[in-house]
Amino acid sequence: MTRVTRGYIARRRRRKNRSSVLGFRGAHSRHTRTINQQKMRALVSSHQDRGRKKRDFRRLWITRINAVIREKFIYNMSYSQFINKLYKNRILLNRKILSKIAISNRISFYNIIFRVISNNIRKFRLILLIINIINKLIECANNSTKLPGN
Repeated sequence: MTRVTRGYIARRRRRKNRSSVLGFRGAHSRHTRTINQQKMRALVSSHQDRGRKKRDFRRLWITRINAVIREKFIYNMSYSQFINKLYKNRILLNRKILSKIAISNRISFYNIIFRVISNNIRKFRLILLIINIINKLIECANNSTKLPGN
């Protein structure tokens, strides 16, 4: 019986599979069967890691917030107590935003902690107004220090 060469469809399918494993080493990027196995394994890992990335970032934000809260012993509060009081005072800031504020602008984060501790809404609104003014001044200062032409 004569040898039958397959048509272009199978070649096209294999070439498409090969293009997704170009950086793999050894047989993982050369042999069709191991290419398919490694491609499936990579897809499974990427699916798992998308969820893991969300968990890792949440852990990072919580660690940053906790570090800033415990840095000053004036407030004498833990992370869980802080989040609990945030919810009780109906301050809807998520952990990502809180960690950004904690790193970039400590004064405003301390003001948020102060608001959580004291339940005076007028003071908090005034503090937020002052924080916004300070942030605008900082942005203006940063923009004026840029070199012309950038």
